[in-house]
Amino acid sequence: MTTTPDRVSAPPRAPRGVTRLAGTTPGTLTLLALMMIVVSTLGGVISAWSVQTRADSLEELATRSEPLAFAAQEVYRALSDADASAASAFLGGGVEPAELRSRYQTDIAQAQSALAIVTDGGAQAPELAEALHTLSVQLPVYTGLVETARTNNRQGAPVGAAYLREASELMRAQLLPAAERIYRAENANVVRDQDASDGLPVLEVLFGLLTLACIVVAGRFLSRRTNRTFNLGLAVAGGAAGLSLLWIVVASTVVVLGVADSRTDGSAQVDVLVDARVATLNARGDETLTLVARGSGQSFEQHYDEVTTELGGESGSDGLLGRAAAAATSQSVRDAVNSAVENNRAWREAHEKIRQADDAGDYTGAVTLTLSGEPGNAAAAFDQLDADLVRAISEARAAFAQEVAGARGALTGLAPGSLLLALLGAAAAGWGMWQRLKEYR
Repeated sequence: MTTTPDRVSAPPRAPRGVTRLAGTTPGTLTLLALMMIVVSTLGGVISAWSVQTRADSLEELATRSEPLAFAAQEVYRALSDADASAASAFLGGGVEPAELRSRYQTDIAQAQSALAIVTDGGAQAPELAEALHTLSVQLPVYTGLVETARTNNRQGAPVGAAYLREASELMRAQLLPAAERIYRAENANVVRDQDASDGLPVLEVLFGLLTLACIVVAGRFLSRRTNRTFNLGLAVAGGAAGLSLLWIVVASTVVVLGVADSRTDGSAQVDVLVDARVATLNARGDETLTLVARGSGQSFEQHYDEVTTELGGESGSDGLLGRAAAAATSQSVRDAVNSAVENNRAWREAHEKIRQADDAGDYTGAVTLTLSGEPGNAAAAFDQLDADLVRAISEARAAFAQEVAGARGALTGLAPGSLLLALLGAAAAGWGMWQRLKEYR
């Protein structure tokens, strides 16, 4: 019987290529060096990109979004004030007061100028095309109706009041809603840029920590294999990574706090103050149009009551003015809003006198109480209220600009600086590991 000898197993092959190299000390040192170089460089690129993106958002916020939002608000404000001024001038009789005529003309010019800024600034989104078209087409129609009303009023023709009411209806039904849509859209862009600029530096911190971890691992490996506890290249790399990480964390903290303050001290206050000012201007228009209508202005008076309730309530300190007072974060804004509350209360008292005179048949007395700038009359209280709101808005915008400028300043030089530190760290780590690799030749 013949037997077949058992096949002898071949001895295992020795690892070759990358696997064999990785199993040696030089191979491990090479892989660690490559890993530190790649991680450090990639972290630097990502950090520089992220920081630059945040800086671009802040620049957009400071130089475009907020100015365009203000210009859009100015369109609404100027149009609303023009409507109120036109109605007040109409009450002056055949020859309207020069100051009211001048105010109306200034408002129209400011509305056209602000509209040009909004349009040139890039507010050409499809959803705003209709609103911009409405303003550009219907504003000349509105001014034409006002001039027709003015001409008839100077000639004593009663039809002038009908033209003025038609003009005001056009303003309230088409022009002001279009202006409000543009303002809301531009204000949303302010919020968008604030959100984009105050994000936490998650990726930057992760890559920074990963780079430091690679350096620590490489240092411990060198210490165990070579009994050397100090490596100049790794020390420089660790210092560069640590400095970059600290710089990014500190700068990002300043940005986050600055943007948060720009909301509370700036945009949040401006938003409610603008709403309060618009309500004030609308109420003033209703007050004068009630008299222009000569006994048939109940709808204007009803709207006046609704708007003034929204503005300040029965006490004059609730509603939008109450919200503005609660949102005030600086003494200057708080003082302006408190003064606005008092002048709003005085205006409501003057309006009651106007209604009493008009209801009693004293139309001339009601007109005098409406247009006179004497203390205690409606015009004086309204002008002071409007001036208070303008001052508060200006103070809040200044606070906004200051906070955003501080946030932008914190990022100065950070994008190129973080990239240079990352490249320095990568080069230092590679050099430090090369010094040890040379010993294995």
